[in-house]
Amino acid sequence: MNLNKRLVVVGGGPAGHAAASLAARKGVQVTVVEREILGGAAHLLDCVPSKTMIATGSAVSFTEGLSGMGLENRDAEVDVEALTNRIEDIKTRLSNDVETLLVSQGVRIIRGTATLVDRCHVRVVLADGAEEVIETDDILISTGSRPRIPDFVQPDGDRILTTRDCYPPRIFPESVTIVGSGVTGVEFAHMFESFGSKVTLVVSRQQVLPGKDPEVAAVLEDTFLARGVRLFKGARATAIERTADGVRVVCDDGRVSETTHAVLAIGSLPNTEGLGLENVGVETDGGYIVINRHCQSSIDNIYAAGDVSGKLPLSSVASMQGRKVAEQVVGGPKGPHRHLDYDKAASAIFTEPEIADVGLAEAEAFASGRKIRVTKVPFSSTAKALINNDSRGFVKIISDPATGEVLGGSIVGRHAAELISVIALAVTANLKVTDIEESLLVHPALAEALSEAAD
Repeated sequence: MNLNKRLVVVGGGPAGHAAASLAARKGVQVTVVEREILGGAAHLLDCVPSKTMIATGSAVSFTEGLSGMGLENRDAEVDVEALTNRIEDIKTRLSNDVETLLVSQGVRIIRGTATLVDRCHVRVVLADGAEEVIETDDILISTGSRPRIPDFVQPDGDRILTTRDCYPPRIFPESVTIVGSGVTGVEFAHMFESFGSKVTLVVSRQQVLPGKDPEVAAVLEDTFLARGVRLFKGARATAIERTADGVRVVCDDGRVSETTHAVLAIGSLPNTEGLGLENVGVETDGGYIVINRHCQSSIDNIYAAGDVSGKLPLSSVASMQGRKVAEQVVGGPKGPHRHLDYDKAASAIFTEPEIADVGLAEAEAFASGRKIRVTKVPFSSTAKALINNDSRGFVKIISDPATGEVLGGSIVGRHAAELISVIALAVTANLKVTDIEESLLVHPALAEALSEAAD
């Protein structure tokens, strides 16, 4: 037990509450300082609401294809108030669950804004203006991120929106231009189109999801075009202006999109301003805190985890970083230990169809000259996809031709976010394709495509 060890966690998002929970279980005296919402603003005010709306939008899309399953089509009408209440209920429940867990473990929770005084003292300004200085042995910075706003536009929360302005929904726009075609941009394009909006997606490169497998991007592009989404490929927005009844988005190639609303989905910025990092000499790079493999900053008792660390901005990564920090605070892991390998983190995109990938990408391997074996199986070859009346997409597995070790994979199709877990486990545990191939999987199931791709 480490009853004399003290840890201050600044930010109660996925990284912060994971670290606080594990450290408290190991006997550390933990204080969490949170200025917005326990559970994380980026997580509960961005991720959870958007995925809730996407789930509802996907349900609407599903009803449109009922005739292909021998059922009569029924038009689904969205109840905006009910959807808003659903989002708020989920957000509140998740936040309350985090608080209940931490309190039950003896974690002290302070609502306020923290600033580092030095490497062992944190000043907290409470909502009423009162101040408290906390002495500590270790500090974890896990303050998350916020939507990035380019210099050429100022969101007004009415017609020109950041992603965080979009929920809870007041209305669904008649038409919307989405600036940015990364993960967030394509998810919002799918979401708004599902609710009946006419969508224009400004794509700065020659494919949506730059950096992802071109075959994966192509499936999504084809789906978007079939659903009436306009793609402005190779265009960058340079101005967004209010008009009498909407907005006008001007691109650098001369194309213009006039819609009722515009949404900025062009990344995020770390919340590191005002933390006093300069007071103690914590090294930063572009606002992100530079960390080593133990999540330690340039000051060894000050850690960073989650979006502020500049690593993959995924809740799963943040939570794992938080747990690693807790282990380090109590003296390091006991027994066998695997360092966090960010290249092996699975990620998913909740479009229609879903997209997920993990590990080495095919294009990345070819660019580096690495020899790989690529096997691809379409879902149309599985009985379950035909039963589901949805045969879009495929499973792709990348392996080492000499050893058979699974190096990565991509999945496009229904439940891709769930199915990728099999490949993620194989990548993390250095399993071989034969380990997947020889697994006795359920029939009929979409997962059968995994064993076929491993064959």
